[in-house]
Amino acid sequence: PEVKKFVAWDYVVFAALFLVCASIGVFFAVKERKKKTSKEFLVGGRQMTCGPIAFSLTTSFMSAVTVLGTPSEIYRYGASFVLFFLSYTLVILFTAELFLPVFYRSGITSTYEYLELRFNKIVRLAATLIYVVQTVLYTGIVVYAPSLALNQDDLPPFTNHLVFFGFTVTGFDLWGSVVATGVVCTFYCTLGGLKAVVWTDALQMIVMVIGFLAVLIQGTIVNGGTTKVWETAYEGSRLNVFDFDVDPLRRHTFWTIVIGGTFTWLGIYGVNQSTIQRCISCKSERHAKLALYLNLLGLWIVLMCAMFCGLVMYSHYRSCDPWTADFISAPDQLMPYFVMDIFSSMPGVPGLFVACAFSGTLSTVAASINALATVTFEDLVKKGFPNLSEKMSTWISKGLCIFYGVLCTSMAAAASLLGGVVQASLSIHGMCGGPMLGIFTLGIVFPWANWKGAIGGLVTGITLAFWVGIGSFIYPAPPAKSIPLPLLTLNCTLANSTDMLTTASPTAAPDRPLLADTWYSLSYLYFSAIGCLGCAITGLVISFITG
Repeated sequence: PEVKKFVAWDYVVFAALFLVCASIGVFFAVKERKKKTSKEFLVGGRQMTCGPIAFSLTTSFMSAVTVLGTPSEIYRYGASFVLFFLSYTLVILFTAELFLPVFYRSGITSTYEYLELRFNKIVRLAATLIYVVQTVLYTGIVVYAPSLALNQDDLPPFTNHLVFFGFTVTGFDLWGSVVATGVVCTFYCTLGGLKAVVWTDALQMIVMVIGFLAVLIQGTIVNGGTTKVWETAYEGSRLNVFDFDVDPLRRHTFWTIVIGGTFTWLGIYGVNQSTIQRCISCKSERHAKLALYLNLLGLWIVLMCAMFCGLVMYSHYRSCDPWTADFISAPDQLMPYFVMDIFSSMPGVPGLFVACAFSGTLSTVAASINALATVTFEDLVKKGFPNLSEKMSTWISKGLCIFYGVLCTSMAAAASLLGGVVQASLSIHGMCGGPMLGIFTLGIVFPWANWKGAIGGLVTGITLAFWVGIGSFIYPAPPAKSIPLPLLTLNCTLANSTDMLTTASPTAAPDRPLLADTWYSLSYLYFSAIGCLGCAITGLVISFITG
């Protein structure tokens, strides 16, 4: 089917977002030029209020991965993803009541300073390095996600026109948009520091929600109203949310999402520098807690928007699935395809949606660059050169922003090998974030844990999490454990590949090792729990033995 191209108004809306973001960086650079301290640059002088921080926290982890990945996840696997609202609630409770007070009261800039105060320098250094690896990998996926979904060689013609200048060589487009994203984020991070990041995030949160609402309203109208969408979703088994099967190999069940999801997101929220750095930039602990609870509301709103978008999309394509029919080459492209389909007669709106996808990306990448610069400066540079002048410190912080901006943009190339964006990003958070959660839990909850236990635990946690994570990447789970719900191509004009679903899932190779169908087939949401529990239990045992 012919899908319309981008028109002038789409470019205007899309380019406007990039310009506004860049100008916020310039604004704070000019406004704060008298306050040249690295503290002001990295944690906003600890004078932020709860409102913008709450917006900022929500957008930082609701990237293009959410805007593009979650609706397609719900379209293919059903609405069980909505159970994450329980995980988010538990995560915010633990973060606000257990982790945040410890970090806020200790007056630190980098969460890893706490590990030195509690254990020693070696533990702090090890944790810092793991964090840098985790964040660079994750940011690579986030930069790559919207660019992939919006530019593909075998997508219909509109995709060639989804980047800035509409170069028609698609291969260049993909990397053109990757580079544009990296450059804009690095620019406003380097100029404006944390304050620029937080205020652009607040703007991007608004753009994201408006983009989602536009798709929801128009999609519902096109598909005959809310009741019709709901009925279609019910008939297609898309509303089977509660599956209480305890099998840990099943991709998404009630238990994998609530237990595994809580561990995964606690690694992202409770002990992650990007989150904690924002919370400690609040003017009081009360503001920091309020910011977290307000952000929970934001997480729920974005999750609900993404879920309903997935159901509306299913209703629209129930008898002609564009992915099975080969109109698109990856499930993560469903959402942009749908947008161009339903808004073909409304110039400017597809541009708004693309801006919405890129908003999520810009905010996440900016948060990561800012947090990486802070951690590297506080944990590595300051340790090696304790007597730096304030002016020099600020310049080094800005230099680090540029360095990480380039590095994260380059990592997008590696992200192109990782498969579905939602699963890839949560797997990376699980593999690195789980052991980190374990080591902070050891420090905060168990006063008798010592530094030897912390190091031993960290090594064990990382080993276990990476073993299962890399194993599952090499030997994907058998299709029976993660099979998508049925998708039809009956009414497609090109329905020449109705057996596509069976060929799309990885076939079990005869020489799969013994662990491939057990250990490596664990749900990706349990990676974090394995890393965390492995780290905590080993740490306690070693601490007990070494006293």
